[in-house]
Amino acid sequence: MTLAPSPSAQQLGNDLYLDLMKRILTNTIYRDPPIPSRMRPESEFDDTRRATGQDWPSVAHTMVGRARLDNVQECIATVIGDGIPGDLVETGVWRGGTAIFMRAILRAYGVTDRLVWAADSFEGMPVSGPDSHPSDQQTPLHLANGVLAVSLDTVRANFEAYGLLDEQVRFLPGWFRDTLPTAPIERIAVLRLDGDLYESTMDALNSLYPKVSPGGFVIIDDYMIPACQEAVHDFHTAHGITAPLIKIDQDAVFWRLPGAG
Repeated sequence: MTLAPSPSAQQLGNDLYLDLMKRILTNTIYRDPPIPSRMRPESEFDDTRRATGQDWPSVAHTMVGRARLDNVQECIATVIGDGIPGDLVETGVWRGGTAIFMRAILRAYGVTDRLVWAADSFEGMPVSGPDSHPSDQQTPLHLANGVLAVSLDTVRANFEAYGLLDEQVRFLPGWFRDTLPTAPIERIAVLRLDGDLYESTMDALNSLYPKVSPGGFVIIDDYMIPACQEAVHDFHTAHGITAPLIKIDQDAVFWRLPGAG
């Protein structure tokens, strides 16, 4: 019988580090209670809801859950392994947890020639008013800005708390429509959108999708929100994108651009 080779000590250490990062970023260790809201009235920690990103944590640095963090790791590991050029970008970072995890993956893999870009208003969601896209008028997420608005100083401090605030992390503060068209990003290997709304999603896709390398990935965190889903389908139709949308969990999807290898 031939035994499979054992993972190296370095690989085992990397796996343990990234697994622990996921547990800390979602805070399944200390199990902080969720923030109750009209849409999410729960006030007790629930393992399943936290693991699947279905609550708003009171302390944890991300609300995306384990499956979506696993997806981020798999996508980044793939582009590194396949030599797909480009940086890692998240549009809509909240407390910074997923972008922090992106930087942790680069650290674990010893990658020093890619950047992590964290784009956010750092003021919460834009107001959905009468001039907004009709779908966004039905999604007044700005009413939750007491939870969703996290300052740039706080996000920077969160990166620093993990020892991951360095020259490979860049911030793009401001509304996507203002910052993304002129963002100094040359190529993107993994683009993760977490903007919730139609206009926020479309602003990010219009400005950044042309920079995604062949073989790169696009991740949509909020696909379950009708406004976001509509933007994704409108963009796919307008640009003739036929890559299948792959389900991550009950909320999120991703696709890979053709051309790898």
